[in-house]
Amino acid sequence: MSNPASINGGSAVAMVGKDCVAIACDLRLGNQSLGVANNFEKVFQFGHVFLGLTGLATDVITLNETFRFKTNLYKMREERDIEPETFANLVSTSLYEKRFGPYFVGPIVAGINSKTNQPFICSFDSIGCIDYSKDFAVVGTASDQLYGMCEGLYEPNLSPDDLFETISQALLNANDRDALSGWGAAVYIITKDKISKRYLKSRQD
Repeated sequence: MSNPASINGGSAVAMVGKDCVAIACDLRLGNQSLGVANNFEKVFQFGHVFLGLTGLATDVITLNETFRFKTNLYKMREERDIEPETFANLVSTSLYEKRFGPYFVGPIVAGINSKTNQPFICSFDSIGCIDYSKDFAVVGTASDQLYGMCEGLYEPNLSPDDLFETISQALLNANDRDALSGWGAAVYIITKDKISKRYLKSRQD
């Protein structure tokens, strides 16, 4: 096995719209080409910040619990929810701590700053180098296909409804071209007033 991050498959994508942001993931959990489950979500909520984690499923679960613990400590100490930019730095330092035995994950962060109302997305490599983005960010085994779909479909300043349609089409069509991703999707649309979540059906073969 050349890349442990691709054993369980999965992919995620985040996009910026006009005063809104979206993050979506597929629902497949596999053992290479063998399908195991179709309800394995890879997007996790920490206050008003969202973290997408693809890669080795055990590391995904471990990191979700780690960041739940760290953000709860932050909230107790600071008496407020963590902001997306601060959470991105928390993810970066947590991954860099394990640089000599890294987690096999592809993290992606999305959220809206509660003070400035500015959308924020970024992605990371496995040892925590932050890649800031102003349009879209992708991770996972379908990232090549996602880049192509997002380049073709993305437009700046999309409304929440248009952003949902764009990110959904990009993810579903990219997953159709990747054997290790798919089996449905979960899409979150985040605005300053509300967070909406929708499930998408896709091919189960």
